[in-house]
Formats: sequence, structure tokens, C-alpha cells
Amino acid sequence: MIKNEDLLKPGNLELLARQVVEGFITGLHKSPFHGFSVEFAEHRIYNPGESVKNIDWKLFARSDKLFTKKFEEETNLRCQILIDTSSSMYYPEKGWNKLKFAILAAASIIFLLKNQRDASGITFFSDEIEYSSNIKSTESHFRMLIGELEKLLEDKPLKKTSNIIPALHNIAEKINKRSLVIIFSDMMESNGNTDELFSALQHLKFYKNEVILFHTIDKKSELDFDFENRPYIFEDIETGEKVKLYPSEVKETYEMQTAEFINELTNRCRQYKIDFVAADVALPYEQILLPFLVKRQKMSV
Repeated sequence: MIKNEDLLKPGNLELLARQVVEGFITGLHKSPFHGFSVEFAEHRIYNPGESVKNIDWKLFARSDKLFTKKFEEETNLRCQILIDTSSSMYYPEKGWNKLKFAILAAASIIFLLKNQRDASGITFFSDEIEYSSNIKSTESHFRMLIGELEKLLEDKPLKKTSNIIPALHNIAEKINKRSLVIIFSDMMESNGNTDELFSALQHLKFYKNEVILFHTIDKKSELDFDFENRPYIFEDIETGEKVKLYPSEVKETYEMQTAEFINELTNRCRQYKIDFVAADVALPYEQILLPFLVKRQKMSV
């Protein structure tokens, strides 16, 4: 996995995204998903009743499945990627943080979408929507999206709180029905109003959109609370509030409350038919690209 933050700087993002995707596709050839990669990059599933003139008979001979070749003008999917840019996404403060992880993941997905001639767009939000693009499939639009993601790499945390709720409602009203909405967020809502949060997620589904929520976290510290048992000063990155304590004093309570929230979030997503994916910044990007690929394949049928 690419984790050297010196590599992730303006000018390198497209190259790194390409490396992530090519490594992922190579891995698929060696996995139980062999055959997925060829189909995904160049073909789509043949639908009964379509003309047979575009069927790839060579691929049929190898796979015993019917696929048709894709063409430049085909655009089968519209995808909007939402990235949480609140201050908590800049954690850990040193090294590979959640925001950098999300930026490279988003760039990799956009690269895959471009190769499929699918349309993509991006939205950045914290306590408000900071940037939102149209959804297009042109080469110039792809370059523009990569440029905006590279600008985001240069941003600094400025005590920005998180409020995903208005962003989700805005996107639900803005995009076309039956689009794919991908969210990268640690889901650390400043107001703690989970009912409003789940209502906003449900709003996306109301308009027949498919949704993937990548819960972007540093599992070791944020879920497992894995710290040495010595005095620490913990600071809320978004509010600046500080507290001094020994991790062992709060570990059990912290883990219990965190587990309760994750369970509720997971159950609500299941209830609303939203794909919930735990995205640990310490793990490879396969955890992002494979769920995306599976969702993309289901939507193409």
C-alpha cells in the first residue's frame, strides 16, 4: 500500500491512482475474482434482447459468459463522491491521515470510472459544502477533478467542524435519480444528532440512488483505543478542547460507546440498503476498490 506521504503531493496524484488501480487489477487475476478485471475495464454484461453484433466471442470462449465491448460514447453510470474535509479527517496529525487516504481512494475510483466511460463528480464538505462539481465523463472533466483533489492535499486543518447532514440533503436533491453516491467520512458529527444523520442517508435512498459509505478511520487508535498507559493530553481537533488522562481510565467506556455507535450505524445502513464499509487507513486500497467494483457490476446488470 502507498503510505509515503511525500509521494502524495500535487502532480503525483494521477500517477499514484493509476498504480493503485493497476495493482488492484493485477491482484484480481490471482484471486477468486479472476475475470472481473477484464470485464470491468473493457466490457459490460450482455443483456438479452440486445444486438449480438458487439458480443466479444473470444471472451465468451474463455469465460463461457456473454459480454459486449464498450464504446467511447457509452456512459452507464453517474457517480458523485463526497469527501469529509472537517478537521477530524486530518488525524493522525503525523503521517498518513484519513483525508489523504480518502483523496487517493477517490482519485483511484475516478480513474476506474474514466476507464469505464462513466461520469463522475466530487463534493467536499465540513460544516458546509465547500466545493461541488458537476458529473461528467469527459477527459477535461477528469483532469479538473484530479486538480481539485490535489488542491485539497495542500489544505490545512482550520478547526473545521463536521456536519454531513446538509451535504447529504443537498446532494440528494441535486443529482439525478439512480446515481451512485460514495461517501468518505469518519462520521464524527459535531451535533451528535444520529436521527437527523440517518434521515439524511435515507434521503439519498429515497431518490433511488445507490450509496456506499466508507467509514474512514484509524482503527488502532480510534476504535481500539490502543495507546500506552501513560499520561496523554487528548485534543479535539475540531474544537481545540483538551483533556489530560491515562488511556486505561477511559478505555473500557470509550470502546463500549464507540461500539454502540458503529453497531447503530451499521444496522441503519443495512436497514436503508446502504453499503457500509469500514475503511481502515492502515490497510490496502483493495478494501475500497473491491466493494466499489462489486456495486458497479450490480448496477450494470
